[in-house]
Amino acid sequence: MKIRIIGACGSGKSYIARELSRKYGVEYYETDNLVWDRSAENLRFSVEARDAQLEEILDKPSWILEGAHYKWGQESFKAADLIVILNPNKVIRDLRVFTRFIKTRLGLEQANYKQSFKNLYVMIFEWNRGYDHEATHRIIELTDTLSDKRVIVKNNKELESIIQEHLRKGLLNRD
Repeated sequence: MKIRIIGACGSGKSYIARELSRKYGVEYYETDNLVWDRSAENLRFSVEARDAQLEEILDKPSWILEGAHYKWGQESFKAADLIVILNPNKVIRDLRVFTRFIKTRLGLEQANYKQSFKNLYVMIFEWNRGYDHEATHRIIELTDTLSDKRVIVKNNKELESIIQEHLRKGLLNRD
C-alpha cells in the first residue's frame, strides 16, 4: 500500500494519514519533516538530505506520504498506488487552520512550528488561496499521466470508500 496524500493547509492530510496508518498498519510520513529539521527553529535540511529521506521512504514496500509539497518530490506520485488530492471546502480548511492555531497557542495541541498571527495570516490568505488558484491545477497537470490512480476527494469518508474499493479490486495491498 503506497498512498500519496496532497492538499492545502487544513485539508486534513495529517489527520487522514494518521487514521489510515492506524487502520492499515502502514507507516506514514509528513513531507514537512523532510524539509524542516525540527532540532531548531526555521532550520531546513539540505536539498540532498531532503531528497535522500524521500528516496528512503519510497523504497519501502508500503507507506503513506502526506504533504502540500509538489514542486519537489514528484517521484512520489509515480511510486504511489493511489494519489489522493484532498480538496475540502475553503471555509472548512480555514476553520481547521484557525482551530489548530488556537489549540496550539493554548497548549492543548502540539505544533511542529511556532504558531504566530503572521503565520496564521500566511496560511489562510496566502498559501491556501495560492493553492486554490495555482497549486491544485498544477498538481492535476503533474499527475495527468497518472490519472488512473489519482482521486480528488472532499472528505475522509469519500476517501475511505475509495480505498475499500481499491482493496476489493486488488489495486491496493494491505501488506
